[in-house]
Amino acid sequence: MAGEAARLLVRFGRRYAAAVRLATLVPVCAIALFRAPPEHLAATAAAAAVAAAWTCGYAWWLRAGQGSGPVALDVGVLLGLCASTFWTDAVADRNTGWLRLLITFFCVTCQWHTPPLVGGVAAVVAGGGAVALLTAAGAAQADATLITGVMWAVPAAALSRAAWVLVHRAAQRADRTAAEAARARAESLVAAGVRAEERELANSLHDTAATTLLMVGIGQVRSGADWLAPQARRDLDRLRSDDRRAPRHADLVDLLRADLDAVQLTVDFDAPPRLRLPFEVARAIADAARESLTNVRRHAGTTRATVRLRGDGRSLRLEIADQGKGFSPEDVSATRRGLRESVRGRMSRIGGTATITSAEGEGTLVRLEWSVAGE
Repeated sequence: MAGEAARLLVRFGRRYAAAVRLATLVPVCAIALFRAPPEHLAATAAAAAVAAAWTCGYAWWLRAGQGSGPVALDVGVLLGLCASTFWTDAVADRNTGWLRLLITFFCVTCQWHTPPLVGGVAAVVAGGGAVALLTAAGAAQADATLITGVMWAVPAAALSRAAWVLVHRAAQRADRTAAEAARARAESLVAAGVRAEERELANSLHDTAATTLLMVGIGQVRSGADWLAPQARRDLDRLRSDDRRAPRHADLVDLLRADLDAVQLTVDFDAPPRLRLPFEVARAIADAARESLTNVRRHAGTTRATVRLRGDGRSLRLEIADQGKGFSPEDVSATRRGLRESVRGRMSRIGGTATITSAEGEGTLVRLEWSVAGE
């Protein structure tokens, strides 16, 4: 199946062939009339009129996109015009130049809109037939150059076909390159999607089950704590969730309130009654906020935090602050997922930012900001 470049080239070939035939029509007819003696002017004008009418019709046929056009009929009309030399006496008047031009332009342009076999046969028949008719009309006896000039139409057609084949092959190479690039882009998108799913799964494991188990394992939480079993169920529900069935929009305030129950902190929550966002944006912000609160629980040495949400559906700021022992963000290992992937990574993937401000003994402020692209 032809690619876009090859299809455009075929269309260009038809239209360019029509344009060349039309562009040369006026000078060709002018040569026919100017070189005709008065006694043969009427007959020559009639032949030129037929040539003009047929060329215009054939050009319209090509530009309308009707395939190669009636090539056989085109050859027949041209040979008929060559036969007009018998009653216009064009050979004796040495007025065959316009016929030679008609034949040559046909042979050359025919190669741009026909299959190779059709174009080659048409050129040989048109050129050979013209030579035969002019010879029968006495051109060889009058001036051998009249025959030689027409014979050059066939080599010109061969050169035209060779050039067209080269251009067509270049178009096919361009189509193959474009197709390979499209496949590479598709494969890259698929691979990126797989990596994103794997990354989000790893983040979900880190933020839910792994964190809960780690807190139990290192003794931060008693294994018999009342909230532990409900938290484990929430972790499993989160891992089983299928975002493909998620709604298009979600209320960020509802998502944040649901996560506040899971972090086992006393949280001062200040937010608008509702704030609807695209689901993937709301989910990412809520998950980043939850991880920030989990870090407060695990590392800050305090059981209190403040969450402030300001903004609307086009631009917002969410701040999670604590008055704990603080830390130096520069000293956090690059292998730790919490801040790098679960907070900064999530915000980056939705076009937002995460800023962590902290110092030893001064508490921590996590600022999550997002706005609609371009605003």
